[in-house]
Amino acid sequence: MIHQLHFQIDERSGVPVYRQIMDQVKYYIAGGTLRLGDQLPSIRELASALTVNPTTIVKSYFELEQAGVLEMRQGKGAFISLKAGQITLEEQENALRRSARHLAVEAIQLHVTSPRVIDVVREELDAVNPSYTDDNSPVKFSASAQR
Repeated sequence: MIHQLHFQIDERSGVPVYRQIMDQVKYYIAGGTLRLGDQLPSIRELASALTVNPTTIVKSYFELEQAGVLEMRQGKGAFISLKAGQITLEEQENALRRSARHLAVEAIQLHVTSPRVIDVVREELDAVNPSYTDDNSPVKFSASAQR
């Protein structure tokens, strides 16, 4: 089984794209999907998949390298560093609550019932990563951008 990384960019969020990428990498590390030595998509590959300027990916990777999360290897790419820190459970909870709050507001504005929102979240979880069964799998990624 292959781990699925799904990078998602929301240009309407007010959070800079490079920061959204950085946060998602950190979340994947915190959740154990990305581990020491795992390779991230190339700058060109990720920029193309997200339809963003490669400079945006360079900035994300540079900032992550400066924070000790990534190690850039000349000609080989970006890898999760030995120094990559885990985010705390409180930070995980806060990030999840920010997303949930955003979803809740949109659901209320659209007059969508709570059971339907929960069903949609379950469907999206299954669509993004239907299986967490094999921890020794290589990592794959997908991307989407909301405009």
